[in-house]
Amino acid sequence: MNIKTVQLDRGSLSLAITAEVDFERFGEFAEPLALALDAKVRERQWGADRHQWLLDFEACPLWLNYEFYGDICWLSVERDSDFEVLAYLAQLLKPHLKAAQNAGQ
Repeated sequence: MNIKTVQLDRGSLSLAITAEVDFERFGEFAEPLALALDAKVRERQWGADRHQWLLDFEACPLWLNYEFYGDICWLSVERDSDFEVLAYLAQLLKPHLKAAQNAGQ
């Protein structure tokens, strides 16, 4: 899991993740990400250019999205009151950012 950056966006209730993601092998990115977040995969949906997985983190539903053409990956919540969960998850991903940055040095 090679995560380069994470960025919270309260307006869209999302956590953008910049990473190297292979659309055809999305599971090889998403499964370790869910494990790192201690989230359970509830559903997997995909189409011609998008993956959308429903995750469960401590009874909070999270959507993990990846769009091929924009090379965009993000986690989102549906309720404003769940934004704190995304902020917490951003903190959980920080060690993975450092590992990716240190590997590049």
